Amino acid sequence: MEFEYSNKVKDYQAKISEFMDEYVYPNEKVYEEQLDKNNPFSKVPPIIEELKQKAKERGLWNLFLPEAEYGAGLTNMEYAPLCEIMGRSAIGPEAFNCSAPDTGNMEVLARYGTDDQKEKWLKPLLNGEIRSVFSMTEPGVASSDATNISTSIVRDGDEYVINGTKWWSSGATDPRCKIAIVMGKNDPNAPRHKQQSMILVPLDTPGITIKRSTSVFGYEHPPIGHAEIEYKDVRVPASNMLLGEGRGFEIAQGRLGPGRIHHCMRSIGAAERALELMVKRVQEREAFGKKLADQGVIQQWIADSRIEIEQARLLTLKAAYMMDTVGNKEAKAEIAMIKVVAPNIALNVVDRAIQAFGAAGVTSDFPLASMYADQRILRIGDGPDEVHRRAIAREEFKKQNVRV
Repeated sequence: MEFEYSNKVKDYQAKISEFMDEYVYPNEKVYEEQLDKNNPFSKVPPIIEELKQKAKERGLWNLFLPEAEYGAGLTNMEYAPLCEIMGRSAIGPEAFNCSAPDTGNMEVLARYGTDDQKEKWLKPLLNGEIRSVFSMTEPGVASSDATNISTSIVRDGDEYVINGTKWWSSGATDPRCKIAIVMGKNDPNAPRHKQQSMILVPLDTPGITIKRSTSVFGYEHPPIGHAEIEYKDVRVPASNMLLGEGRGFEIAQGRLGPGRIHHCMRSIGAAERALELMVKRVQEREAFGKKLADQGVIQQWIADSRIEIEQARLLTLKAAYMMDTVGNKEAKAEIAMIKVVAPNIALNVVDRAIQAFGAAGVTSDFPLASMYADQRILRIGDGPDEVHRRAIAREEFKKQNVRV
């Protein structure tokens, strides 16, 4: 693989970095201040819409979509380093209309949606006018094995009827969220990976109750949130089915590959920012007669952080390269590896930075505590570490014809 970024990528990197420096970082506190303290899920901070408009005017918009018809026409390998820069800030990805779960949902609609579905839902998502939710995980089952999903999607004439409870449906509490992609079972008697389907469900459909937003170490991430949703006798037109009955796993595999590249590169971006904050902090503080930067243990932390970040980045770029050249199936081991490696190294780096900051590191005065919470949940989201390690081990067994 070629490790040198193309001139096109370097140009985007420069423009995005400049945008982050000029607009995103200075407005992180503004975003928090504009949240309604009494009801933080009631409105969207106006600053985010201002940032989106500025990014759109500069052509820094929908960069994640490889389909030139809808996005910038970048490959996974080209988009990955841009995603890293955006991931340095919690509000960075949304400013460029490149935030989850909308990115994955737009990819699903672009690749599997009908013309009518694209016109009604993909178009406003691409324009940044609405937001969406991916509703798969359930509280009643171990959702790391998606065959456990129990929400039912039953055909009734020209409609499907949906019943079940989901949680960690990120984005559903946002006032701009209008559409959900719901995964459920439509045929429990079909082969194990053909029982599930995905269907489009407008959030204003009768029978939908958003019960609460769950928190991540006390962070609720308003106004986006992580919703628990009850679907009770929810009826939607049969035309809302995506791709066809029993094809939920097929869609999921197409959705998750690029999404995991995005997650991992954002994690690396967060780790880079944490390292920068740590380096700056240890130059400003003294203990026991000398700067923290002169302490041997601090230098070891910085060295280990740099080593881990570089390793994670190279592995993630390799996975992106393989996805572009040989496809998601052939890259599945690498995709699983990065999903384990990236959030873990980010946690390591952020934890060292918190330690270097001392008590200040766990406050909301600095972004480190929030970064830690974000990275910790990623060791569970999109599959826990253990599931990915299982997949990696099985690939190794296959290489030596070992049956397990």
